[in-house]
Amino acid sequence: MLAHPIEKMIRLDSAHKAALKKLGLISVADILYHFPTRYADIRELGDTATLAIGQDVTLYGKLSGVKLRKAWRSKVPMAEAYLEDHRGRIKVIWFNQAYIAKMYPEGSLVKLSGKISGSKQGLYLSNPDIGKITDMPIDTHDSLFAQKKEDSSQLENPSEFLTPVYRETKGVTSRFILHTIQKLVTQGALTQIEDPIPETILEKYHLPDLKKALTYIHFPKSSDHVTAARKRFAFEEIFFIQLTKARDRAKTKETPAYSIKSSPKSAVAFLEEKGIEPTKAQEKAITSIVEDIQKIHPMSRLLEGDVGSGKTAVAAACAYTTITTRPSFIDQKGKQVEQDFGTLQVAYMAPTEILAHQHFESFCEFFTGTGISLGLITGDTCLKYPSKSRPNEATKISKNQLLKWVQNGEIAIVIGTHALIQKKVQFKHLGLVIVDEQHRFGIKQRKELAQKSNDFGKVAHLLSMTATPIPRTLALTIYGDLDLTILDEMPPGRKKIITEIIAPHAREKMYAEVKKELDLGRQAYVICPRIDEPDEEEAQKKIQRSVVAEAKRLQENIFQKWKVGVLHGKMRPAEKEKVMRDFSNSKIDILVSTTVIEVGVNVPNASVIIIEGAERFGLSQLHQLRGRVLRGTHQPYCYIVSDTESENSVKRLLALKKSSNGFELAEQDLLFRGAGELTGGKQSGITDIGMEAIKNIKLVEAARKEAQEIIKKDTDLRSLPQVQKELLKRESIHLE
Repeated sequence: MLAHPIEKMIRLDSAHKAALKKLGLISVADILYHFPTRYADIRELGDTATLAIGQDVTLYGKLSGVKLRKAWRSKVPMAEAYLEDHRGRIKVIWFNQAYIAKMYPEGSLVKLSGKISGSKQGLYLSNPDIGKITDMPIDTHDSLFAQKKEDSSQLENPSEFLTPVYRETKGVTSRFILHTIQKLVTQGALTQIEDPIPETILEKYHLPDLKKALTYIHFPKSSDHVTAARKRFAFEEIFFIQLTKARDRAKTKETPAYSIKSSPKSAVAFLEEKGIEPTKAQEKAITSIVEDIQKIHPMSRLLEGDVGSGKTAVAAACAYTTITTRPSFIDQKGKQVEQDFGTLQVAYMAPTEILAHQHFESFCEFFTGTGISLGLITGDTCLKYPSKSRPNEATKISKNQLLKWVQNGEIAIVIGTHALIQKKVQFKHLGLVIVDEQHRFGIKQRKELAQKSNDFGKVAHLLSMTATPIPRTLALTIYGDLDLTILDEMPPGRKKIITEIIAPHAREKMYAEVKKELDLGRQAYVICPRIDEPDEEEAQKKIQRSVVAEAKRLQENIFQKWKVGVLHGKMRPAEKEKVMRDFSNSKIDILVSTTVIEVGVNVPNASVIIIEGAERFGLSQLHQLRGRVLRGTHQPYCYIVSDTESENSVKRLLALKKSSNGFELAEQDLLFRGAGELTGGKQSGITDIGMEAIKNIKLVEAARKEAQEIIKKDTDLRSLPQVQKELLKRESIHLE
């Protein structure tokens, strides 16, 4: 029954079908797992005296001023009214739900559950869930927003205090979703359900079984029911992620790899010869990596470091020791044999052409005078270093020629974008794969590169790197198949970024400070948020600045004597490359951009960054953006521009001003906003409930422990067919 389409079980009109499909609710299982985002509780009612933007409330009252109107921009019909009691009233707006004006006429007594929004005109309730009531749940001489627990007899559902509130869309309300789930359960949707978690684990951690958990989460009789259900589903989600990671890890350890007999000292000495004094954190990271690549099974390690912590230097040192050391491997008799077949190769994959070019240039400097050859492969560029005619420079060559040299082993280090995983790119002896900003690539892409064929059929060691600081619980979950190394120390000489929070009225002073930097020959970034709200909601909010409009305003009104450039994701790759090249070469003084410059862009002369609409970004993302001006020797400045009045947003921005520690900010970001900004969005495949679990280290460790124990005993899960079935289903959904 769970696999049956909803429309086969209950009658749906075309509008409901389309709306449910938009929410991804096709089957009975889909809607049963469409969990409430929150619960409205009449024992915790809002108070008009304390309402604040962003607050979730349940309000009771009488509707007045009910009318149907059209949004002034999009002309989309919308319902509008006021909810009144004897203490006052609050405006209510239903975008794309004009029918509410007809269903709930003037004077209707209603219960509303929703989120408080705000504009210059004042507070209002946006798209609340609405239901009729026959009378007030409390004495009408009291405030409609006061608390009262004793009498719920006048409510529509007198046996329940908690009303689930679901994510909805045009044509489908939260109430409709609840009633649909009720009908399906009445028809027996839970009778044949199978629990994918072994009973022994449920009992060990006092978790409800699946049938009970689904009942608790949709029809709770108390907050304890909600807590128990959410704990169970959080554990389930993390448990199956950990199963996948543990199984991948187990299979990796069964795969042969080159054993690269080197020493950490030689890798550190390589950096010292280049005039780089490694930090203790860098030395520790190099030691961990070198010890790993000495083993006969492939390394899988994540190198996590804050902006400017020196990950590229660590990567260069490990590449050097891989190339310059004689490797060995295990023969068919199980004996370790040294093989002198020439140089092992290193592949370095970056998410963008800009970043690939930057890494190529950095590595050319690192390997000058070593006799080691390098190649660059991107979508439209192939370079080789060193050039025969100009030993200190790179030269353009044909792609076919470069691929030939890579295949016969003449090119030791190959740097590129995802072009490296194309079938045409073949290595002779690929010993180490380095993946930069690894959350930008799928698991499948990383494995494809590490498993590139060579003469002995070995799998390359894998070093993933990220500049996005990640809390330990999140790293244990998302990157459970990787060993973790953290660079938590900055190289000496780095100047701390001066961060200032700028209110709208202080713009002129900020621009004056920026002009001083520009007069000194420096450059600046201006970051604008993307605008993706529907037009009818924009009418109720302050519209955020767009890249194109802001660039025009700055060029014409503020920075007339400097060159202003534009960069955003909708531009063609060649256009973006040209803009970044012009900015790097100081042909553009001020670059107005979206967050496409967040990762890796290296322009040492840029000493100022202005971030508009800062409240719309997570702390980690703001920290990453701020790191763009931590590339040179000049004093860097970051201006955070925001007109937010939200207490939560103000706290976040103050945290950014006070702290330069990315890991500390990531922990706060996880509490403030969840993990979306920390993982590259869909890469993690974790739901909101799963994100709750990630804040609980004990739950993550418990799920991890149980998963590892199961895989240790039975890698293929043959003894647990229900677990195996569920894992296959989840992997097919989240396959990248």
